[in-house]
Amino acid sequence: MFKLLIGWVLNALALMGVTYIVPGIQVASFTTALIAAVIIGLVNMLIKPILVVLTLPVTILTLGLFIFVINGILFWAVGNFLDGFTVQSVMAGIIGAIVYSVISWILSAIVVDKD
Repeated sequence: MFKLLIGWVLNALALMGVTYIVPGIQVASFTTALIAAVIIGLVNMLIKPILVVLTLPVTILTLGLFIFVINGILFWAVGNFLDGFTVQSVMAGIIGAIVYSVISWILSAIVVDKD
């Protein structure tokens, strides 16, 4: 349970970091980042697998690169859904999703122990 809460806070911090790196993405406050991190996690857990299966032929044709587009569209959709979290375009969503994943991975590698 403790690792889950740490991961949640780290993802919110990663989202705050994305706002400084990627133009076109804004987060109003840390509380909004916490809420956005939960929603992004739920969307990636519930909706992304369905989209991956539905777009499997395109994903195969692009050698897996279409997954970046799916991630960006979902990131952009959460930005349109949540007040205080803004993603101005799908391209900003694609870049933001990549940067968010990298920052989140680095923070998790540094902070979370490897039991």
